Amino acid sequence: FELRAMLGIVNNDLMQSCRGSYSAREVVLSGFFSSIGVWPNHEVTAAMERRADEVMELLEVSHLAERPVGETSSGEGRRVLIARALVNDPPALILDEPSTSLDLRAMRELRETLRKIAADKTIILVTHHVDEIIPEMERVILMSSGQVVKDGPKADVLTAANLSALFGVPIDLTNRDGYYSCW
Repeated sequence: FELRAMLGIVNNDLMQSCRGSYSAREVVLSGFFSSIGVWPNHEVTAAMERRADEVMELLEVSHLAERPVGETSSGEGRRVLIARALVNDPPALILDEPSTSLDLRAMRELRETLRKIAADKTIILVTHHVDEIIPEMERVILMSSGQVVKDGPKADVLTAANLSALFGVPIDLTNRDGYYSCW
């Protein structure tokens, strides 16, 4: 439980759980209680409301405060969930496949959001897509079948040879302004 309090976690299962009639503000506030939504037994303080507003402003979702999360786009909903994960100011944020179901614009917005967060937080990103890895991420761990294959500085680990070996197909890798792409 000590470790859990130090982590903000965002995954697709959580996204599905929050797609009900809960407003974006309720979802963000529910991060204080490790619940989905705010319940009658939860005591929401003025300090909690201020913190929720701060995080929603940082992630540019304040305009969604009263809108049910189920009526937001996938990208907006993802940013609301990230706000929920950050409301307790954890030292680290874990994102599991954060770009699932996002269009190109929402992916770009997600990367910009992650760059803001990376200034203050450790981000642990679980992904199959190298284009999600923002320039601020310095360490990469490649895994296969639950085992670490490579671990180290991004420039040393994120190579065409390493990715080709990992996925078992020839891969070309490019780096443009700190963003990687492969095909």
